[in-house]
Amino acid sequence: METTGTAGDPATAIGRREHAEIVIAADKVDALAATLDIETLPGEGRELPPGWHWMFFNPFVRRSRLGPDGHPQRGGFLPETGLPRRMWAGGRLTYRAAIPVGARVRRESEIAYVVEKTGGSGRLVFVTVRHMISHEGIVAVEEEQDIVYRAPAAPDAAAPRSVPAPENPVWSERIVPDPVLLFRYSALTSNGHRIHYDQPYARQEEGYRDLVVHGPLIATLLQGLAGRARPDGTLRRFEFRAVAPLFVDRAFRIEAAESPEGLSLWARGLEGELAMRAEARFATGDEA
Repeated sequence: METTGTAGDPATAIGRREHAEIVIAADKVDALAATLDIETLPGEGRELPPGWHWMFFNPFVRRSRLGPDGHPQRGGFLPETGLPRRMWAGGRLTYRAAIPVGARVRRESEIAYVVEKTGGSGRLVFVTVRHMISHEGIVAVEEEQDIVYRAPAAPDAAAPRSVPAPENPVWSERIVPDPVLLFRYSALTSNGHRIHYDQPYARQEEGYRDLVVHGPLIATLLQGLAGRARPDGTLRRFEFRAVAPLFVDRAFRIEAAESPEGLSLWARGLEGELAMRAEARFATGDEA
């Protein structure tokens, strides 16, 4: 993996670039299929399902180069913001071509935006990273990831007011995220963030009630539901935004309903709260 650009003020990171090349390893794809309890395993030469590319490209750095949250130390590709908490807030994906399992692919990444805001919890810094994933010179995936950096959790901070999830699902599936699921997904995605496996840290340092379900995992599950809801379509566009966290051992539902441009999807927490919302668009027939 190679990075270009300069360190310093977060805004100076705009335009910073890096690229990496990896092989979409079949054994890792099989491992995610087993983790998600899918019987039909995508094998060598088959297409990588939507969202599964998030297993790849994440750096597995030396332990001495990790920050206190378990992520790689800042100041390399991602900017140093002076804020200790970070989360993946959402993203936008365009799927242009298939990625075969077993293929060598290249990802080119760039810091597109850095925006500072002040919210109810204090200072926030939003960083948008743009990725282009290509195979044999053909762009397969275009993606923008929104990462938010936040101040430390206040011990006496009130829980944010929840937003109710929609009540009109046409498709609905129940998910129970146990500790093994969170552990295996962290391992497969090289995600060392301690909120997913270190309960004391999640509670005492980040202010969560329990271990947190990965946002990319929820988004991957929603894309899988989209494919089952539209088996004759090809997912071309997927946009999602995290609204509230989901926690280990607390059942939630992934749901979907028809929309004018495709599907509206969401994750509903145990108490009916909206945890993630998404929109999916498809190509059909000759467009696929």
